[in-house]
Amino acid sequence: MFDKILIANRGEVAVRIIRTARRLGIKTAIVYSEADADSLAVDMADEAVFIGPPPAAQSYLVIDKIVAAAKQTGSQAIHPGFGFLSEKAEFADRLEAEKLVFIGPNAHAIRAMGDKIESKKSAAEAGVSCVPGFIGEIDGVEHAMQISEEIGYPVMIKASAGGGGKGIRVAYNRKEVEEGFPAVRAEAKGAFGDDRIFIEKFVTAPRHIEIQVMGDKHGNVVHLFERECSIQRRNQKVIEEAPSPLLDEKTRMAMGEQACALARAVNYDSAGTVEFVASGADKSFYFLEMNTRLQVEHPVSEMITGLDLVEQMIRVAAGEPLKFKQKDLKIRGWAIESRIYAEDPYRNFLPSIGRLRAYQAPAEGKTGDVTLRNETGVREGDEISMFYDPMIAKLITHAPTRIAAIDAQAAALDNFLIDGIADNIPFLGAVMEEKDFRKGDFTTAYIKQHFPGGFEGVPPTSEQEKLLIATAAIARSFTARRARDISGGLNGGAKSWQRDWTVILNGAHHLTSVDLDDTGAGVTVDGKTHRLDTVARPGARIISGKFDGKPFSVKIKTAPGGYTLRHRGVTVLAQVATPRGAELHKKIPEKQKADTSKLIVSPMPGLVISIDVKAGQEVKSGEGVAVVEAMKMQNIIRAERDGVIAKVNVASGASVAADEVMIELA
Repeated sequence: MFDKILIANRGEVAVRIIRTARRLGIKTAIVYSEADADSLAVDMADEAVFIGPPPAAQSYLVIDKIVAAAKQTGSQAIHPGFGFLSEKAEFADRLEAEKLVFIGPNAHAIRAMGDKIESKKSAAEAGVSCVPGFIGEIDGVEHAMQISEEIGYPVMIKASAGGGGKGIRVAYNRKEVEEGFPAVRAEAKGAFGDDRIFIEKFVTAPRHIEIQVMGDKHGNVVHLFERECSIQRRNQKVIEEAPSPLLDEKTRMAMGEQACALARAVNYDSAGTVEFVASGADKSFYFLEMNTRLQVEHPVSEMITGLDLVEQMIRVAAGEPLKFKQKDLKIRGWAIESRIYAEDPYRNFLPSIGRLRAYQAPAEGKTGDVTLRNETGVREGDEISMFYDPMIAKLITHAPTRIAAIDAQAAALDNFLIDGIADNIPFLGAVMEEKDFRKGDFTTAYIKQHFPGGFEGVPPTSEQEKLLIATAAIARSFTARRARDISGGLNGGAKSWQRDWTVILNGAHHLTSVDLDDTGAGVTVDGKTHRLDTVARPGARIISGKFDGKPFSVKIKTAPGGYTLRHRGVTVLAQVATPRGAELHKKIPEKQKADTSKLIVSPMPGLVISIDVKAGQEVKSGEGVAVVEAMKMQNIIRAERDGVIAKVNVASGASVAADEVMIELA
């Protein structure tokens, strides 16, 4: 076993590897860029080596720097995590030449399966059913359009060296191929240093199901069952679970056997994932690709099998045989994982960058038959950078049944507080409550189908509305009582405090009365009394307890005249006033919104890759006018109306802030 390993990665996966290494008694060293100097992973590792500026191409992707760091720290092996160099065969070759152990598969397996084009050729030769497509390199846009029309729309344009949802576009017509092909090629070049592209048929109504495999250097290969990863946004997984609600035992075994056969064909000797697209109608499945690395969503497989995949990777790299066979592995319960991203779901999930003014995750551990796990690489006060993926954390819940795991996930999301940047927790909470998701009836088009106009929040149910009204009223009462106590203490005696409030929610006025006691309050809402038990006090950002006997958690933030409240995907502004103040509120005219229809703004902070229009040029609604890159994704900025360009305020290569005016229309 190794004495010390180097981690050639950052963020939550680096923390994940350090935790396992500590448990195994292995010391850790880590490399870091300027942007990660104060990161949690750097603080946790035994040693840290600075390797350069924030852009990955100047730090985490520079093999010479990684090798030098390993030698400097006396590390015997390197774990690449996922992304960056994890699927680079030349990296594995270099480590072998330097007498360093690569904690991952052998270079031959990476070449055979890590390359998306070559993997399809290998799979076809092995008799594996593949999705129709063009297997070969594509010369340019014209060639891409020709191929797409031969295959038939819709098609998926994918980076050969891609992964993690990067370098992928679905095109439904010639125009989308013309726009998407260069964007995918640029993303592929920037993220992976490889701009080769392939095109395949996009299977409509698909389910994305993948098989986790594990091999050793002694010819043993097993699978750890499947993960369902169909809840995706921009081809990037958002919610994963294990097992899949689609598969029966017969299909599960068939997929597992096929995945293992493919792994054996290339002498696979580490953790890897064989991805399939499956039909929800007849459970038929087709090979998509193999990821020759640890997957982001590996914790759900760990939760249902009881295995630590990072530990298994380390042991296999050290030459140990697997200590279990396929017959020893069983599915235990159900696990759900939500990826918590620094992005604004109310603005089409655009990246959000800034400092975490608050970061309060729910407590990890087991409560009853539910286990909660939070994998993160950040802490309160950390900066979310524009240079890397927007993932903040992965929240995992495990329970005996799927519904119990979903309910535990929803409750945990309600108790996950982030402030300073936008986050996608409201969206995740909404999905946990949505009926089709709860039934397991969905495809990879789930988000587009259920939120066709983008995510705008979900309206509260009548029960949620009562809870939110009561929460706003009790929060205001806590503040009023504290003011009473302070005033009474200063002036030598207690004074009365306001008990009656009008809560204004979505324009409707609700009369409330609050009777506080030591364990909470009786709250009358529109004539009906409810019991709200809570230990929350003034200034609390999460109010938890029981409402009419049922557990709840509501995130609360002070807003002008009241509070912004979040619960299970519902976000509302609740204004709280005295009954007289509420009557005066009705007489205040509504403020008119400024006309911004002639302004084209950057929806996120980022780097301007290109400006594709000039003053005097006529544009149509929906036409691409610029490209802005943030968090490794290129975003096409489009005109929202017909018009003529009056002024271009930024140039290619410039940095822009969120809502900065880039282009003005006449």
